[in-house]
Amino acid sequence: MQKGNIGVTTENIFPIIKKFLYSDHEIFLRELVSNAVDATQKLKTLAATGDFKGELGDLTVRVKVDKENGTITISDRGLGMTAEEIDKYINQIAFSGANDFLEKYKDDANAIIGHFGLGFYSAFMVAKTVDIVTLSYKEGAKAVKWSCDGSPEFTLEETERSDRGTDIILHVDEDCKEFLEESRLQGLLTKYCHFLAVPVAFGKKKEWKDGKQVETEEDNLINDTCPIWTKKPSDLKEEDYKKFYRDLYPMADEPLFWIHLNVDYPFNLTGVLYFPKIKSNIDLQRNKIQLYCNQVYVTDSVEGIVPDFLTLLHGVIDSPDIPLNVSRSYLQSDSNVKKISTYITKKVSDRLQSIFKNDRKEFEEKWDDLKIFINYGMLTQEDFYEKASKFALFKDTDNKYYTFEEYQTLIKDNQTDKNGSLIYLYANNLDEQYTYIDAAKNKGYNVLLMDGQLDVPMINMLEQKFEKSHFTRVDSDIVDRLIVKEDQKGEELPHDKQEVLSSLFKGQMPKVKKTEFHVEAHALGENNAPIVITQAEYMRRMKDMASIQPGMSFYGEMPDMFNLVLNSDHRLIKQVLSDAETACAEKLVPVESEIAMLTLRRNELQKAQEGKKDEEIPTAEKDELSEVEKKIEAQKTEKENILNGYAAGNKVVHQLIDLALLQNNMLKGEALTNFVKRSVEMI
Repeated sequence: MQKGNIGVTTENIFPIIKKFLYSDHEIFLRELVSNAVDATQKLKTLAATGDFKGELGDLTVRVKVDKENGTITISDRGLGMTAEEIDKYINQIAFSGANDFLEKYKDDANAIIGHFGLGFYSAFMVAKTVDIVTLSYKEGAKAVKWSCDGSPEFTLEETERSDRGTDIILHVDEDCKEFLEESRLQGLLTKYCHFLAVPVAFGKKKEWKDGKQVETEEDNLINDTCPIWTKKPSDLKEEDYKKFYRDLYPMADEPLFWIHLNVDYPFNLTGVLYFPKIKSNIDLQRNKIQLYCNQVYVTDSVEGIVPDFLTLLHGVIDSPDIPLNVSRSYLQSDSNVKKISTYITKKVSDRLQSIFKNDRKEFEEKWDDLKIFINYGMLTQEDFYEKASKFALFKDTDNKYYTFEEYQTLIKDNQTDKNGSLIYLYANNLDEQYTYIDAAKNKGYNVLLMDGQLDVPMINMLEQKFEKSHFTRVDSDIVDRLIVKEDQKGEELPHDKQEVLSSLFKGQMPKVKKTEFHVEAHALGENNAPIVITQAEYMRRMKDMASIQPGMSFYGEMPDMFNLVLNSDHRLIKQVLSDAETACAEKLVPVESEIAMLTLRRNELQKAQEGKKDEEIPTAEKDELSEVEKKIEAQKTEKENILNGYAAGNKVVHQLIDLALLQNNMLKGEALTNFVKRSVEMI
């Protein structure tokens, strides 16, 4: 028996292995099983070149757990090792390399990532003692056993073993007993070793017999050695791709379509990426792309390898050229990563362009699901916008689809305002905005449906990309002012009558938290609604942006501001005005007469003061002007009180207000109950 010292202290090495190099305990199994696969693959290569003449036989890598004795064993029939190779690869290279780097990077242990391989030593994350029992494939080699308890001390001795290969035996530590549970190991093997290139067996398959599970003679193979991405696309059928997707994501809907990646220059990359059905909740859909290195699972966090917007895709990427750290969990900055990212972006845009060009009907049918990918890409990557703007679509409220260029041609004649700007009208809710959509369509306008999660930022971007173009939601103003042209329709009420109408309705508006109403009268045509509620485009859009962009939270705290537009052409509004003027005439005449006289005196005083400096105006005149203005305001308040008093008892005023609020889903609680009661009474 040989006893030895690895040459470094426990204080140096093992805490670093546990804390920094392998912060995720469970990957020990991946490292050890993939090492066994590597040893097996190398033997197969030697056999192919004629450097190994023996029979390969069964090359299955086997994982066994012995809960009673507290051990996990990983066995292979690969190359095996001689005593000299154990000393070189286990005792010297890894630890001496680690020692050098630890000294160099003692203040930043994470910086040693990627410089050397310590896969085997991940075993000490879960094991108090590790044994290696191995026999080299080389002729005349003797079996040896290496043992280490996690200290710098080890033993190396000859042992009995009849077959080539290696057993790694982990004597599991007390605080890691969870890894002795079959279900835990089965889960880890499925996660990390599901597509390794050599068969991996975890015990035997079990079946129910006499009311309990019993082992069969058949190996419990946990991996597919030839996954779909290792095959040629020409050898695969549509069902093969769908089946692989179902295996990866058992609970997911069928994918829209997929892209098979296969490139060997200037880097190696294979994989299959799927477009899943996503309509909302972007963040929940991330981290569904699995990264592999030579069929060994690495991570499902692929930021940096694929562009941000493509992290919404699902599937698999496999590349030996992506630099990984010792635990294969984090990426290093590398020119290959940028090339791969660019390649994937191009491949995706080419595939989308191809579907659009060759089968536009299919593309349109899938647009509602594709839209979130394409919009996200255009918002975050300029080069993708340039490509996608050729096949990205607008969808209107009649379910018709247009490219950006097609839609511009469609609306330019009828939706250009007096300043030469093209106005894109849109809605984001067909049901809630039906009345506004209908009014716009009756004017001959086309209305887009923009109800996606990213449509608000898309609108902002497109206004910058498109020349002389503005997006306006159909409920942001009355239809005649959505696209302002030279011609004006209808005669407006005199100013004093507009004031009367405004006073009648303004005082009866319900008090809604963080909501303000501005009341105005406007000629909308006798066949249109008596009242229309609108919300200005700018402030509403800023509030929408505030909900998805933290830096704009200021707008989110501001009250919602609505315009209540009274249709002065409608018979009900005319009737309310006429009835109010008649009913309130006796009280209003002296007030209006007083306002008229005070206004005349104010105008005289203001005219007398024109052109004079402040110090040239007598104090008495200043005081009189101030007093007159106060009296005018007082009389106006009195006028409003008279009109409010009348309107408070006018059921038609309240009914019209409530109908408008109801139409906009703004009538709730007590106000809704009162509306229902009043409606019954009026019927």
